[in-house]
Amino acid sequence: MSFDTALVVAFSLAVLLLAAGVLVAVRRRSQRGELPEAPSRAVEAGAPDVADRLGRARSGFGDRLRSLLGAGMDEDTWEALEEVLIASDIGVRLASELVDEVRTAKPETAEEARTLLSRRLHETLAGKDREVSLDGDPAVVVVVGVNGVGKTTTIAKLAARLREAGATPILAAADTFRAAADTQLATWADRVGVEVVRGESGGDPASVAFEGVSRARETGADTVIVDTAGRLQNKKNLMAELGKIVRVLEREAGNVSEMLLVLDGTAGQNGLAQAEAFGDVSELSGVVLTKMDGSARGGVAFAVEHQLGVPVKFIGLGEGVDDLIAFDPDAYVDALLGER
Repeated sequence: MSFDTALVVAFSLAVLLLAAGVLVAVRRRSQRGELPEAPSRAVEAGAPDVADRLGRARSGFGDRLRSLLGAGMDEDTWEALEEVLIASDIGVRLASELVDEVRTAKPETAEEARTLLSRRLHETLAGKDREVSLDGDPAVVVVVGVNGVGKTTTIAKLAARLREAGATPILAAADTFRAAADTQLATWADRVGVEVVRGESGGDPASVAFEGVSRARETGADTVIVDTAGRLQNKKNLMAELGKIVRVLEREAGNVSEMLLVLDGTAGQNGLAQAEAFGDVSELSGVVLTKMDGSARGGVAFAVEHQLGVPVKFIGLGEGVDDLIAFDPDAYVDALLGER
C-alpha cells in the first residue's frame, strides 16, 4: 500500500469514528430527554415568516374579509363585517366601533372599505410602549398566567432573548404548588444556559422570589425572572399569594420592572377575564400571547389592548427557544389582512 493510499484510508477511518461518536452522543442525550442544541435563528418582529406562521389566523380572518368585501357593498355587508370581526375575537365593542367608522366614511368600493378598515386596525394598535423595562439592580420581571398557557416555556424563551441581548438573567421558580413545576423550569434553564433558584415543594413562593433577588446580587446577575403558580382568577388565596410575592419583590428590589401576563392566543375572550383578575393584584405592564401560530382567529391582540389598555409585548409562534418574537403591530395587521 502506497503512502497516499494509507493516508486516505486513515482519514476515512477517522471520519467514520467521529461520526459514530456523534451518533452515540446524540442517542445518549435523547435517552436522557435532552435534545441537541439547534442553531440560533433570531426571529425579528416583522420578519417575512411572521405572515406564514400566522397562516391560520390569516386564512380565518383575512380570507373571510376578502370574500365578504368582494361580494359588493350593501346593508347586509356591514352586519356581516361586524360578525367577521367578532368571530375573530376582536371584541363586540371594538367591532361595532370599527364598522361604524368605516361605514360613516361612505366608501364607494369594497377596496376603499378594506383600506379604511386596515388603517383603523393599524391605529388601534399604534402608540403603545412595547419596550421591556429592565430598571433596577437587579431588574425584576414577574410572569403570571393560568396553567396551560405556556408560561414556563415563555420564561425560558424570554431568558434566551435577554442573554442574546447581553443581559445575565436568573430564574426564580416561585411556583411551588404544581408538582414538578420547578423541575420543568430547571430543564428549560439548563437548555438556555441560565441559573435557576428553586425552593421546596409546597414552600413559600415569596421566599423563593426573595432568594432569586439575593442570588442575583451575589452573582452579579442583572435580571431576575420570577415564575409564579398558574392561578385561576377565582382562586382568591392564590391571588393573595401573588400579591405577597409582589410586595416582597418591591421591598427587596425596590420595584418590579415588568409584570407580564401570558395568555393563550387561542383562548379568545376568556383571556380578558384572566387579565382583569391579575390586574387587580398588580398593574400589568405587558401581555405575551402564546400559540399564535395555531390560532384561527387572531383578533385577541386588539381586544386586549382596546379593552384593557395593556400593550402586547411578545407573541409566541412555535415551541422553539427562538419562537418568542417582539410584537410588531404593523407586521401583525398586515399579516392578518394578507397585505404582507
